[in-house]
Amino acid sequence: MARAIWKGSIAFGLVNVPVKVYTATEDHDIRFHQVHAKDGGRIKYDRVCTACGNSVQYADIDKAYESPDGDKVILNDEDFAKLPAAEKHEIPVLLFVPSDQIDPILFDKSYYLEPDSNTPKAYVLLATTLERIDRTALVHFTLRQKTRLAALRVREGMLVLQTLLWPDEVRAVEFESLDDASEPRPQEIKMAETLVSTMSDDFDPSLYKDEYQIELKKVLDEAIASGTGKVAAQAEAVPAAMDAEVVDLVAALQRSLEASGRRAAESAPAKKTAKKAAAKSTSETAGKPAKKTTKKAAARKGA
Repeated sequence: MARAIWKGSIAFGLVNVPVKVYTATEDHDIRFHQVHAKDGGRIKYDRVCTACGNSVQYADIDKAYESPDGDKVILNDEDFAKLPAAEKHEIPVLLFVPSDQIDPILFDKSYYLEPDSNTPKAYVLLATTLERIDRTALVHFTLRQKTRLAALRVREGMLVLQTLLWPDEVRAVEFESLDDASEPRPQEIKMAETLVSTMSDDFDPSLYKDEYQIELKKVLDEAIASGTGKVAAQAEAVPAAMDAEVVDLVAALQRSLEASGRRAAESAPAKKTAKKAAAKSTSETAGKPAKKTTKKAAARKGA
């Protein structure tokens, strides 16, 4: 048995019946992942804000309601905590009603109740009483801050709680195609009753199997054994840690460095040639004798 999802007690008059609650049913349908048909990569979903475009963590999400007139209001956990709810750790019995008065369409989810006491005498007493009087207890059951109406009954000596839909959750439907339908004739009714009689027997759920899931499992097993339909494991792409602006900046810097390197390489030979020319000129000047000053030049200079 899986772990209990709820602990509390059934309030039966002045009697408290401590219980643990377990989910009574489970889904055995084969699950599939959505993948990219081209390469088998898993499809992932992200909570993205349509206003700012950012991914939003679950803890930062509140709930909004939009009225038929288009007015929108947002509620958070504090607002929901103020709403009326039954005691979270108590299942109060409201009324005992004939079991056949509860329409099966109202039944929703089913839960097993296990006694949570060293002396489960009160649990056994309540179960035995319900079974003997053939009545179902109507109770309130609060799970995940939501209070539901529920039916408490007995199945194989164990208390079972089944949440019920509220009356306004069941659709009222009328089909016009039945308005003009004629009543069946007595002979037709008699023949139908005979047919039903020949097909009648006790209900044994073990006689029925989910043929679709059985055949689907065969298809999957055959595909695995033959290798058809297999997809080689693909390494998931690591998302870039930098945003677009940073990537553009890095690219621009890289291009700048490359351009700077090219300019440096191009200017290096020119600088080397200029240095050689300057050195040669200095050498030639130093090797020539100084010009003599003539008497006429000196006289002109003195004048």
